[in-house]
Amino acid sequence: MEKDKKIDSKFIYFFGSFGGILFGYDIGVMTGALPFLQSDWGLDDAAVIGWVTSGVMFGAIFGGAVAGQLSDRFGRRKMILAAAVVFMLGSVLCGLAPEGGVTYLVIARIFLGLAVGAASASVPAYMSELAPARLRGRLSGLNQTMIVSGMLISYILDFLLKDLPEAWAWRVMLATAAVPAVILYLGVLRLPESPRFLVKVGKENEARTVLRYIRRPDEVDAELRSIQETAQVEKQTAGNTSLATLFDSKYRYLVIAGVGVAAFQQLQGANAIFYYIPLIVEKATGNAASSALMWPIIQGVLLVLGSLLFLVIADKFNRRLLLTVGGTIMGVSFLLPAILNTVLEDANPMMIVVFLSIYVAAYSFTWAPLTWVIVGEIFPMAIRGRASGVASSFNWIGSFAVGLLFPIMTALMSQEAVFAIFGAICILGVVFIRTRVPETRGRTLEDIETKSIPTQKAFASLERR
Repeated sequence: MEKDKKIDSKFIYFFGSFGGILFGYDIGVMTGALPFLQSDWGLDDAAVIGWVTSGVMFGAIFGGAVAGQLSDRFGRRKMILAAAVVFMLGSVLCGLAPEGGVTYLVIARIFLGLAVGAASASVPAYMSELAPARLRGRLSGLNQTMIVSGMLISYILDFLLKDLPEAWAWRVMLATAAVPAVILYLGVLRLPESPRFLVKVGKENEARTVLRYIRRPDEVDAELRSIQETAQVEKQTAGNTSLATLFDSKYRYLVIAGVGVAAFQQLQGANAIFYYIPLIVEKATGNAASSALMWPIIQGVLLVLGSLLFLVIADKFNRRLLLTVGGTIMGVSFLLPAILNTVLEDANPMMIVVFLSIYVAAYSFTWAPLTWVIVGEIFPMAIRGRASGVASSFNWIGSFAVGLLFPIMTALMSQEAVFAIFGAICILGVVFIRTRVPETRGRTLEDIETKSIPTQKAFASLERR
């Protein structure tokens, strides 16, 4: 670790969270590329469009699960580096898709999704293990800021490239995703490993050095002792730890809470907006989707502003309160267009887009960042890698389902009806938060872990502050 002594803590936190740029960029870039790809290849089959769009999410399901387990063995940092390499290759392969090669493009995007899933599992775990308890919400929230910044960058780039010949436009849009991957790789090369992982593999001196970068001098010894005590307990059971361990009575409550939050974040329909907003505007107004690329930028700006707001309020309000308020506003924003469209015969077709913007604003500083904060902090050390991987996979299963089914659903029913279904899921998400998710704000990771005794009384004590 001698060579890392001059690393600034801000550099560590910045590049530790920079992995969010990768899947944020790819979530966003297809929004602008899809209309040009459809026109270039003459794609009009809803199922084909769904697969091309959601191939990344399908690959991410497996990337998240595998990376979660491998990060427990090789470390969070190495998995982020591996994700950057796969992302570089996958982005270039997408840009080189042969004419009419739908199957090739879907496979390339699935390969790309392996990296996206790996980053989504490894980055939150890495950030939560670096961040002090008092700032963990804010610093873990940097991951979400990176995600939405990647989305906004891709939206702006899509807009700037829209005047290229359509055969070139979508290829350049997809291939340029390799650029943030190169930046991530070069930055992470200088990062240290997580101190909790270093203790886990018997490198206490290196762990102490890392803690000195990111903690006040009077905090280092106490935190290192706490990590060592927890690691010693976990080491005694490590030989019996497997995927089945996630549902042992000792961990079940926290695993259900973390995985459930991750799944609900996507099943609530956010990616239907982020992937298909030009097509949504086209269906509402009748104008070509390729002329509606300013709307993704508006959504991107809302997401970035919301993520910055979250950095300010993250450690001032309880996690459950923010998720409850956000989920309620999101649900109402999806349900109202269907209700108003039924009551008002001459409702403005753009009404739905306005309500979608309200949804995005609420989502941006509640469910969007808090999902990854909770996934990063709620799981005990013994299962953190595996559990983060499973949570990531369930998140991407939800994203994949939404990306694949949304164009099919809107071909069969009105957009208002489709979003009303998502609105009902948002309300169910709020019920889940109120009944199954403990409060974790301000607690150390070790404190959260020691209170994971499988009794309703212990679970209830986590909920109260």
